[in-house]
Amino acid sequence: MDIDDITTISVLGAGNMGHGIAEVAAMAGYDVVLRDIEEELVQDGYEQIEWSLNKLAEKDQLTDEEAEAAIERITPLVDLEEAVSDADVVIEAVPEVMDIKKEVYTEIDEYAPEEAIFATNTSSLSITDLSEVTDRAEQFCGMHFFNPPVRMDLVEVVSGAHTSGETLDAIEDLAVAMDKTPVRVRKDVPGFIVNRILVPLMNEAAWLVEDDVASIAEVDSTTKFDIGLPMGSFELADYVGIDVGYHVLDYMNDELGQRYEPCPLMVEKVEAEQYGQKSGEGFYDYEDGDGADVPMDEADETVKARLLAALANEVAYLIGADVASAEEIDTAVKLGGRWPKGPAKMADEYGLAELYDVIQEAHESSGHPRYEPYEHFAEFAEQGGFYDDSGDEEGSVDFETITLSYPGQKVAHIELNRPQQMNSISLELIEELDAALDVVADDDSVRSLLLTGAGDRAFSAGADFMSIAGSGADPFEAVELSKFGQETFGRLEEIEMPVVAAIDGYCLGGGMELATCADVRVATTRSEFGQPEFNLGLLPGWGGTQRLQRIIGMGRAKEIIFTAERYPAEEMEEFGFVNEVYEPAEFEEQAQAYAAKLAGGPPLAMRYTKRAMSKGWDDHETGLEVESMGFGHVVGSEDVHEGINAFFGDEEPEFEGK
Repeated sequence: MDIDDITTISVLGAGNMGHGIAEVAAMAGYDVVLRDIEEELVQDGYEQIEWSLNKLAEKDQLTDEEAEAAIERITPLVDLEEAVSDADVVIEAVPEVMDIKKEVYTEIDEYAPEEAIFATNTSSLSITDLSEVTDRAEQFCGMHFFNPPVRMDLVEVVSGAHTSGETLDAIEDLAVAMDKTPVRVRKDVPGFIVNRILVPLMNEAAWLVEDDVASIAEVDSTTKFDIGLPMGSFELADYVGIDVGYHVLDYMNDELGQRYEPCPLMVEKVEAEQYGQKSGEGFYDYEDGDGADVPMDEADETVKARLLAALANEVAYLIGADVASAEEIDTAVKLGGRWPKGPAKMADEYGLAELYDVIQEAHESSGHPRYEPYEHFAEFAEQGGFYDDSGDEEGSVDFETITLSYPGQKVAHIELNRPQQMNSISLELIEELDAALDVVADDDSVRSLLLTGAGDRAFSAGADFMSIAGSGADPFEAVELSKFGQETFGRLEEIEMPVVAAIDGYCLGGGMELATCADVRVATTRSEFGQPEFNLGLLPGWGGTQRLQRIIGMGRAKEIIFTAERYPAEEMEEFGFVNEVYEPAEFEEQAQAYAAKLAGGPPLAMRYTKRAMSKGWDDHETGLEVESMGFGHVVGSEDVHEGINAFFGDEEPEFEGK
């Protein structure tokens, strides 16, 4: 089946995942049948979709018409035969119990059209085992969405032992059509990619406490504020549900042996029905206590090494067994786990050989099979890492948190690329932005710079406090952090070409300070601006107290900073902060066109104009002097001759910067 043949999708199960998948499919334009075993369950799922679509419309992420059209594409049903009789793809999201899923597939195999593809949303169960209860194992695969499907970009597309390449291609294309990022899992292994990394990592955290190597506070402080993950290991377990992690481990343990034995600490919590946030108590107390109050200053190097070694061992298996590449693993975990870096990259940066020694030593001292290195770990450690950098071109730059591209028409495009973190600004992002600006400044073929944020939720929602918390805790380090951001952002003012900040979604805090440094700002109608630092007891520290007042005046700047409120794009246009406001549908094209238009200007005149205006803000006389010098420098240039000739010839000038 080809993607063009898919028009109708049946989603079995109207729970959190099922109704979320149905909503995503309907938003993508597909006719959707939402089915569950009882009318009440189906209606509840349908109403949840209706509520979610209305919320998206309220936030201008959809128009009212688009939301209404999406809900009209969804048909709620209870009768199973009717639900799948016209389906091109059946996506199953029933409870994560093998016997229940097998029973469903045995029944729908009889009712669904012969050419229909079956896709299970299981997070860890065997695709092969499920497919073999049907007569279409080659048309059966995993399509694992992440919760909540409307917001999470990742879809793991999992091959069973019998799945055809055509089926995998069709489901990957379907994920793309749903505006998701598919990552192919080439072999049917327990846990696939993301859970194969996250769940053993949570288990190892529990073992560290069980074996008196560290406390819960030390493990979570290390995970969150040293390694830099979004949550501490125990904090994450409570958030996901300790029982969920336990059941995945239990399944993996049954399939793969004692390597994945659930830690007794987890078993105790499950047996006591202390599952985490949903039960009010887990590793932290959410009813009578403060919840997950993770300390910033209790990180432990031994804990870090052990956790990263356990993580690296799983990565080594996945790559060595040809389940996925290092790049695919990192993409999946960054999107599915909202990690700032992928696990393969983290392990390489720490030192893979050192992590191999750590896990070998732990295996020798404890004898537990969870520390036995997978056979490919030693090979990767010997070659120096999971990534092979031998083919990199001299002078090339790889970025993790931004992308640098060249869309044409003499425009360079820097995109803040942390969509799952709403493009929040981390220390690494500032460093990479600094490096990218070096590349752009040295490229004579570039005449303008376009700055955007990945996704449609945020240009940047501000500073990533989790990544900078440790660096900003000491007053001296905080001052240095402020200066580093001020100077890096300020390079947008200094770079000798026009800079266009194209803003779609939230532009808050440090993100707004970054946009303030651009020469021109354009935005969508759904964008919101603000400096919320006062709500946190902070003040703008990356130039916001100085640069904003240059653009909109001191009174308005104080209003925005002091109130810490959010302002819509149209109001910021009235203030003079935003130059143009566009509808979301035309935004990308208009932003590119704006940058291309400025790229067609005279480079020499642009250089001296930016210099004169910058100097003139600080000192009027100095600005006039730079203006005069610039005028004298360009007046005899080839660009001026080109401009004059084009003017009298009624043509468009082609400036060369000479």
